[in-house]
Amino acid sequence: MEPEKFYYDNKIVKQFALATIIWGVVALLYGLFAAFHIFLPNWGMHLEYFTFGRIRPIHTNAAIFAFVGNGIFTAVYYSMQRLLKTRMYSDLLSKIHLWGWQLIIVAAAITLSLGITISKEYAELEWPIDIAITVIWVIFGINMFGTLLKRRVSHIYVAIWFYIATWVTIAVLHIVNSFELPVSLFKSYPLFAGVQDALVQWWYGHNAVAFFLTTPYLGLMYYFIPKAANRPIYSYRLSIIHFWALIFLYIWAGPHHLLYSALPEWVQSLGIVFSIMLIAPSWGGMINGLLTLRGAWDKVREDPVLKLYVVAVTCYGMSTFEGPMMSLKWVNAISHFTDWTIGHVHIGVLGWNGFLTFGMLYWLIPRIFNTKLYSTKLANTHFWIATLGILFYAIPLYFAGITQASMWKQFTPEGFLVYPNFLETVTQILPMYHIRAFGGSLYYTGVLLWVYNLYKTMKAGSLVANEEAEAVPLPVQEKKSTSEGWHRFLERKPLLFLTASLIVILIGGMVEIIPTYFIKSNVPTIESVKPYTPLELLGRDVYVSEGCYNCHSQMIRPFRSETERYGEYSKGGEAVYNHPFQYGSKRTGPDLAREGVKSGKLYKPDSWHYNHMIDPQKINDKSIMPPYPWLAKKDINMRLTPKKIRVMQTLGVPYPEGYDKIANDDLMKQAKKISDGLSDEGIDVEPTRQIVALIAYLQRLGTDIIVDK
Repeated sequence: MEPEKFYYDNKIVKQFALATIIWGVVALLYGLFAAFHIFLPNWGMHLEYFTFGRIRPIHTNAAIFAFVGNGIFTAVYYSMQRLLKTRMYSDLLSKIHLWGWQLIIVAAAITLSLGITISKEYAELEWPIDIAITVIWVIFGINMFGTLLKRRVSHIYVAIWFYIATWVTIAVLHIVNSFELPVSLFKSYPLFAGVQDALVQWWYGHNAVAFFLTTPYLGLMYYFIPKAANRPIYSYRLSIIHFWALIFLYIWAGPHHLLYSALPEWVQSLGIVFSIMLIAPSWGGMINGLLTLRGAWDKVREDPVLKLYVVAVTCYGMSTFEGPMMSLKWVNAISHFTDWTIGHVHIGVLGWNGFLTFGMLYWLIPRIFNTKLYSTKLANTHFWIATLGILFYAIPLYFAGITQASMWKQFTPEGFLVYPNFLETVTQILPMYHIRAFGGSLYYTGVLLWVYNLYKTMKAGSLVANEEAEAVPLPVQEKKSTSEGWHRFLERKPLLFLTASLIVILIGGMVEIIPTYFIKSNVPTIESVKPYTPLELLGRDVYVSEGCYNCHSQMIRPFRSETERYGEYSKGGEAVYNHPFQYGSKRTGPDLAREGVKSGKLYKPDSWHYNHMIDPQKINDKSIMPPYPWLAKKDINMRLTPKKIRVMQTLGVPYPEGYDKIANDDLMKQAKKISDGLSDEGIDVEPTRQIVALIAYLQRLGTDIIVDK
């Protein structure tokens, strides 16, 4: 059969590559800004759009979905065409995917800056954007599988296995975690609440890391490392074990983010067991990547691309060993809620994702522009600066995390907390935050060198928009070889491969989520727990909008050090009306689960909360919390109160029938009581201000099961 001529679409690859570069600059700049902001709280210039609580989700979303996301699409659109010997299925779908994804990113940046968020980590975006993500992801899938079906090769290569698993798993995760009931165009409440919402979120959150930051980049590794080294992948059999074991085990591991929480113990145990098991396939993949370079170490010393790949795969190995170790209960008791977790995450994103992306574009851009890399020396400089940047970024956070945990848990011989004031544990680690910011600055300097090098490379060359190629067409009827194994058979059937991947990833999620949702004994109710009043509900929305969950947890673990500091440990039944949950994942400030308790050392009057929100340094000059003066000037949206009550009733919150019609009356009574009380202390504020609603919410926290004395 005669070969057919066709053309690879390099224009779409270039456009996704440019998007990767641009969003990389933006995402990492926001991260650098956040690194400085955490110890310079007034960097936000007292503007609501630049508080840490709003910057942090912009940074995480931009880093994951803009920088890494566009890096994934660059790799997929470049490698799939060459592995399948065909142009992408539809140029039109490629363009819709490209521009649709960029519009989603812009919409995310704008809405998060405005405080429009659902507050679930890595899934903060409101329902219209969630729908847009679903549509664009489906378009991407159609284009990808259309390309697979018109391929000119019989078997699909290992990189494409990971692309398939990524597509189907992200689709499932996104849809399930995005079940929301809209209140308005910019406000919704999730279907799940409390413990159930926490489980679904971290089933999504952990596997967003697994199937957006890991599996597609493993596909990238399996394609670009052999290409750059000009050597075959080390082991085909190991790649099979790596792939199927990884996608099966990963999906179970989410509950390890919720150890010692109110999540049922059996679910926590499953998360631990499968997290430990993940070490085997993860390290199998790392070994497969590194051993591909066997015999090429002389080239590694000279080639900045291969150096970047070696460090990237090493960071992958470190992260995928450390993650399971952190899921052990005794380790988690130390690491959780501390900066240790932040250091762990950034080893993965800056090292694994960042370095693979840098190396990929150093290798790819010269090829589609038909030129040589502008400066190998500059690329090597970038490598060393960025490597030092990662070390200066992550190592101080490990020290900070261990220091925090030690100080939180330390008791005097008489049995009292050595550091009862949480702020003491924060000020102790400020020097480590300074070093972290220095490391981030180094890493970002490397990014700017990368951008300059690629710009000069593109300027020196000329894009080969349609690269000519030829290949023999795939026969219509393929006969199975008698020696063909089950996996070789699957590799010829991409839709069957998709179905098998879907079944494998659904098992873990179904086993963990369905019983927790439908078997009520897994989340026992508490009779004294009542729904939020209308004012408290709106105050909770203010809390969510300002991103307070980024620094404060609402989950007291059953440790003596925590019950002594915060009060009674948290129960699952306390959060049954919390849409969304607010357990948190990092304590830059103290836990707030019992913030409203009005007895003993925990008591804080309304005036304290008011002054603390307006000027935290007035309460304590060492505080690193940013001020929120606009809360005393902006009104709550009472027009939406009836609709919010009706949506909550639909979600199962037991407000009385017809309560939506009188909800604002009750709201104003409670608001006026708080406003009058503040006035008695010399603070004049209108009862409709956001700060009044926020105070009402904070003063409610933890009071349902505590008898005030």
